[in-house]
Amino acid sequence: MATTSVVPANRGRTVISNEDMDFETTEGVKAIATFEGMGIKEDLLRGIYAYGFEKPSAIQQRAVAPIIQGRDVIAQAQSGTGKTSMIALTVCQVVDTSVREVQALIVSPTRELATQTEKVILAIGDHINIQAHACIGGKSVGEDIRKLEHGVHVVSGTPGRVCDMIKRRTLRTRAIKLLVLDESDEMLSRGFKDQIYDVYRYLPPDLQVCLISRTLPHEILEMTNKFMTDPVRILVKRDELTLEGIKQFFVAVEKEDWKFDTLCVIFMILSPSLKLLYSVNTKRKVDWLTEKMRNNNFTVSSMHGDMPQKERDAIMGEFRAGTTRVLITTDVWARGLDVQQVSLVINYDLPNNRELYIHRIGRSGRFGRKGVAINFVKSDDIKILRDIEQYYSTQIDEMPMNIGDLI
Repeated sequence: MATTSVVPANRGRTVISNEDMDFETTEGVKAIATFEGMGIKEDLLRGIYAYGFEKPSAIQQRAVAPIIQGRDVIAQAQSGTGKTSMIALTVCQVVDTSVREVQALIVSPTRELATQTEKVILAIGDHINIQAHACIGGKSVGEDIRKLEHGVHVVSGTPGRVCDMIKRRTLRTRAIKLLVLDESDEMLSRGFKDQIYDVYRYLPPDLQVCLISRTLPHEILEMTNKFMTDPVRILVKRDELTLEGIKQFFVAVEKEDWKFDTLCVIFMILSPSLKLLYSVNTKRKVDWLTEKMRNNNFTVSSMHGDMPQKERDAIMGEFRAGTTRVLITTDVWARGLDVQQVSLVINYDLPNNRELYIHRIGRSGRFGRKGVAINFVKSDDIKILRDIEQYYSTQIDEMPMNIGDLI
């Protein structure tokens, strides 16, 4: 049986130390299936849906509420489970935008992740006018100083630059109420431990700490004892979606204009019994592509967020029943479909952010069925495609000529 002891933490806080933590989810943590059920403010909900999320992922269902309630939280979750968007939405929820001071600090191991987090915060928080800034090495110190002096609500940064800005007294810490350590296992392996402690020393004593990690080695447990008060522990090994069993391909298209002809060729060579899902990035493009397909004598349905709920339900019912076999949709609806029989997803546009990729193509091949995803890739999309491959530890090959035999 695990032993527990009381350990004095920094600045007089008392922390419970469990010397044999197995880090299963803390008892009493509930999965909240909708964003509305989490009590998120209305203007933030608008931003979440506009960004392309309809239903919270497994980690979001469990971790958002405790963070919003002010609890310290340790969330262990793998890549592709919606961690970055979870951080963004909780930060947007807890920040008071009427106070022009830094209230939330997110520390990440890489400049890319810190920048990505800043972008997601700005996108999701668009309707609440949230001000966020990425403090990262390699960028202008002068620009950091200018932005911070002007006043922002959230800073997302790398340890070195954040530490530097705090020591210069440009990043004022008096109003910070939430510290998020993202990918903390990665951070410790890169030797940022001293810098993180250094940052922590400057933060207020009643600080809320959230720690996001893919693994929980001894160093992380040691860190939780020093930083956290009775943390809620949440373990999510994988989201409800998986890339397992889904063959992924790309088709190189030199220009945007060539995508439509490519789509028509693929459409004609595939079996008419297949259920197809085409994902595009904007509502306007859904309407454009639907009209263009119909003008070329293809039977397709389409769905996006501007349609009345009754109409969306009817289209979805037809697609589930097999009356409609081709559906053109945006991310928000690709994410909420949960249709087992989708045989093929075509990403007419690559998704705007890599976390959405699994929610698009995870619709095919569910419950052990075979599935295929085809990505249309322009030359300036190659970097995004490689980033998706690396992020999900997957391989996306060029589409073979016999694609019909693989589905």
